Amino acid sequence: MLNLFSRLFGRPQGPGATRDRGRPPSPNGASSMHLTWLGGPPGGAKAVRATIEVIEPPHTDDLYFFALQASFLQATTQVGGAHIGLQWNRRHPGNTAVNWGGYHSQARGGSILDGTTSPLPSLPRDPNTRDYPWRPHRSYRLEIAPGSTQGWWLGSITDLATDETSVVRELHGGGETLAFPVVWCEVFAPCDAPPVKVAWSNLEYADGEGGWNPIDTVRTNYQDYTAGGCTNTNSAFEAGRWVQTTNAPRETPTRAILTLR
Repeated sequence: MLNLFSRLFGRPQGPGATRDRGRPPSPNGASSMHLTWLGGPPGGAKAVRATIEVIEPPHTDDLYFFALQASFLQATTQVGGAHIGLQWNRRHPGNTAVNWGGYHSQARGGSILDGTTSPLPSLPRDPNTRDYPWRPHRSYRLEIAPGSTQGWWLGSITDLATDETSVVRELHGGGETLAFPVVWCEVFAPCDAPPVKVAWSNLEYADGEGGWNPIDTVRTNYQDYTAGGCTNTNSAFEAGRWVQTTNAPRETPTRAILTLR
């Protein structure tokens, strides 16, 4: 599990700085890129969800993580946050898994969130990462929603080909609403590993009125070169979806606005 509060916003890349080969020299050995949602209810959402499709899967045994993340708010105070997503993880059967985990805010100690026991199996017995047979070229909906009791949050994944929903488990993160949603890729492979491509669509939030509302605009962010990030990652809007690609020319700069059109 990785500290989601330490990796979200990088500085603009220095002029002429290039890292397109070898492993990222970041503290955790990964390079990441993010799409921050713009819009949503001012007081926070009741639930958030996003659809992911892995268009080009990994070709190495390195760890890849593609996730939806949100922070937990108590009134206007951020008390924690968590991420749910697909992993390419060699510790799990077929290298495929789903992860739902998070952290308390730094003001609350930054510790890993406690949670219920997952109904999904896990070969390495990781409470946060569970065996899940996801497949490329297939759409999955990731969702963070209120759990059985206030302050508990349910993470689930739905295979849209079969409409089968798997509950990963509940996390005790505190808070009443969700804020600062973002989808991201975190890659522990060398910068010049074979390209991997994922597509995000149907970014939505529930505002408590009983319906789902679309998000049509996101802002790009890449892990900065000075923080160990690869400079050959790219986020773009293609055919009605936001697509993130590794080992590709960076055609979209950091902090660019990408709008559904």
